[in-house]
Amino acid sequence: MLSRRVVITGVGVVSPIGNNVSDFNNSLKNGVNGINDITLFDKEKSSIKIAAEVKNLDFNSFIDKKELNKMDRFTQFAVIASDQAIESSNLNSYKSLDKERVGVIIGSGIGGISTLTEQHIRLQKSPKRVSPFFIPSLISDIAAGHVSIKYGFKGPNYGLVSACATGTHAIGDAYRMIQYGDSDVIITGGTEASVHPLAVAGFANMRALSKNPNYNDACRPFDLNRDGFVLGEGSGVIVLEEYEHALKRNANILCEIVGYAATGDAFHLTSPAPNGEGAARSMQLALNDAKISCNSIDYINAHGTSTPYNDKFETAAIRSTFKNYADTISISSTKSMTGHLLGAAGAVEAISCILSIKNGYVPPTINYHTPDPDCNLNYTPNKLVYKDIDYAMSNTFGFGGHNSTIIFKKK
Repeated sequence: MLSRRVVITGVGVVSPIGNNVSDFNNSLKNGVNGINDITLFDKEKSSIKIAAEVKNLDFNSFIDKKELNKMDRFTQFAVIASDQAIESSNLNSYKSLDKERVGVIIGSGIGGISTLTEQHIRLQKSPKRVSPFFIPSLISDIAAGHVSIKYGFKGPNYGLVSACATGTHAIGDAYRMIQYGDSDVIITGGTEASVHPLAVAGFANMRALSKNPNYNDACRPFDLNRDGFVLGEGSGVIVLEEYEHALKRNANILCEIVGYAATGDAFHLTSPAPNGEGAARSMQLALNDAKISCNSIDYINAHGTSTPYNDKFETAAIRSTFKNYADTISISSTKSMTGHLLGAAGAVEAISCILSIKNGYVPPTINYHTPDPDCNLNYTPNKLVYKDIDYAMSNTFGFGGHNSTIIFKKK
C-alpha cells in the first residue's frame, strides 16, 4: 500500500515561555528562561522551590466558566492550544470538511492530578461530596474528548500515555493514521499540568529534580554541573493533514512529517539503557522511515532533560547513530527554557522544530557554562544560531523505557 504524505497546517502552544505561537517563537529565539519560583502551591514544606509554570493566562478569556468547572488544568491547556492550532489552520472555514475524517489524539503523562487530590480531600469528609465530574476531569483521554466534542470531529478520538514520550507518540500515531488512509486530518499533541505538591514531592524523592534553588540556571542540559530536571507545564497541539487534502483547501503548509519511530529499552523503570541503545535504535528507525541518510539532519531537538544519565546516554546515542557526522549537527535542548513538560514535552518540542524550519534558526541551550567530557557535541550554547534547516529531528524518551523520534522536513 502506498502511504500518503502528511503535512502540518496549524500549531498552538501554551507554555512557560509563551501562551501563543508568536510569543513562544520570540522566546525561543531570545533564550528566555521560563523557570521561576513556584506560585501554584505553598512551597514552604517542599524541598523544591522552583518550576516552569504557565504565566499570565486568563482561562476565562478562552473557555466558558461552566466548561472550565468541568476541566482539570491539563485539559484547559489542551483546549486553548487546540483552539489556536485549529484557527491557524483555517480548518473550520473549509465548508467541504468531512468531520468524520477528522480525528483528535491528545495525550497526557499524568492527567488530572490536581482533581485527584482535591476530590480525595472531599472524600475524607463524605463520599457524597465527591464531584460527579471527578472521573471525567481526571482521566487522561478527556482532553481529546473535549476538543472532539467542541468541534464535532468524529474521526479517531483518544488519548495515550507513555510518560515523557507521550506527545511524540501521539503525533506519531496521528501521522500513521493519515498515512494509512484512516483519517484526512488529526488534531494531535500533548498536555500536562503537574506543578503540584504531590508530583513535585514524588519526583524530588526519586532524585530526578534539580536541587539548585537558583531558577536562573537550575536547568542546564549537557552541562557538567547539571543535577536534575525542572518540572514544567503546558500544552502543544498541531494540525496534521494529508497533503492533497491540504492543497485542495489551499491551506498554509508549514512543513512535512517524513519519519517516525518508537522503541523500548526493556531495561529499567527510570534509567535509560546503557549508551542510549534504545534511543539510538529509535533515531535510526526514524531515518529509515524517512528514507534519508543521517547526514541529511540539520538540527536535533534533544530530549536533553538536564539529568546526569539522560544527557550522557543521549549524546552516546547520537554519536552511535550519526558517527562522524554527529559533530556537524546543530543540537539544542529547549527544556533549558521551558523546563520538562512531561507528556506535553514532545509536542511543544515538535512545535519548536517546526518554527526552526520555518524561520531558519536553531534555538539555544541556555545555562550552558561548563562542558562535560561525556557530552561533547554542538549543543548551541546560550545563543541562537541562524541556519537553513531542511530536516529537523525531535527525540523524546520516557520512564518505562519509552523512546520516540520524529523527523520534520521543510515544505
